[in-house]
Amino acid sequence: MSKLITLPFERPIAELEDQLEKLEAQPHPTPAVKDAVRQMRVQINRMKREVYEHLGAWEIVQVARHPQRPQTLDYLELIFDEFVELHGDKAYGDDRAILTGFARLDDRKVMFIGQQKGRNLKERTEHNYGMAHPEGYRKALAKMQTAAKFNLPIVCFIDTAGAFPGVGAEERGQAYQIAFNLREMSRLATPIVCVVIGEGGSGGALGIGIGDHIAMLQFSYYSVISPEGCAGILWKHQKYADKAAQALRFTAADLKEFGVIDEIIEEPLGGAHRNHRQMAMTLKGSLVQAIRSLSKLGKSELLDHRYTRFRRIGVFDEQAASDAAPL
Repeated sequence: MSKLITLPFERPIAELEDQLEKLEAQPHPTPAVKDAVRQMRVQINRMKREVYEHLGAWEIVQVARHPQRPQTLDYLELIFDEFVELHGDKAYGDDRAILTGFARLDDRKVMFIGQQKGRNLKERTEHNYGMAHPEGYRKALAKMQTAAKFNLPIVCFIDTAGAFPGVGAEERGQAYQIAFNLREMSRLATPIVCVVIGEGGSGGALGIGIGDHIAMLQFSYYSVISPEGCAGILWKHQKYADKAAQALRFTAADLKEFGVIDEIIEEPLGGAHRNHRQMAMTLKGSLVQAIRSLSKLGKSELLDHRYTRFRRIGVFDEQAASDAAPL
């Protein structure tokens, strides 16, 4: 990996890491230098732990958007074997913002669905920054229906700022297609595991996010709107994005407390961008366990579990009809 990009709150850590790099670069280190290296490594790990255990919501957003954070294609390489990509929606085209295909997870065949952002300008242009058009969601649903036909578990990786809001996408039925996916995914009689690996933006995330087991990486977020969008609406300026992030309660810890997600997958010390391989192995363990558990359920039991799971989200204040205020 190229030199690590430093986020604003990581600068004290980066300064110590630069000092450590200089010490380790010495050709003939003395015992005193070796001892200083050991002590500095301990100090850096301690600082990483202290910083990352107390991140605010806006800082978590910055980690979720880190340019070097592992993306869907990274996980495909590190976790899955024999990935065979499937293209097209049989109606309009092949939306590269969503990748679909058969894959093998250990000894189990699965249908993989994942949103890909891209890293450089060429890749981001190809994948439209991970913002799918209706044909992307149509493609994803068609492959999920194939998986259900052959009793294959479905794995969905969510990482998008949102569905593409362009005129063409709206003309081709963006909102309708996302809503259609929500309904049809709720009916698929096969295990569905969804993981938010970075950004989980609004309907763009929900379009492939209806599952039996929903997990989030520790420093990801899942929200009805971006912090900048919320700040623009409520405070009329994006400079209040940090305030909006705090108010939205969209971090993994918040959503686990609310019952929106089932699992928080711990990231390596200092975030997934610091160790792709370690993050991939942790994520793989979570996927294997979730699929193994869900595969024990019969089809009707699986659908009942999925229905109940979403029905119990939220808090409702019920009032007797006789006590209700007159219209």
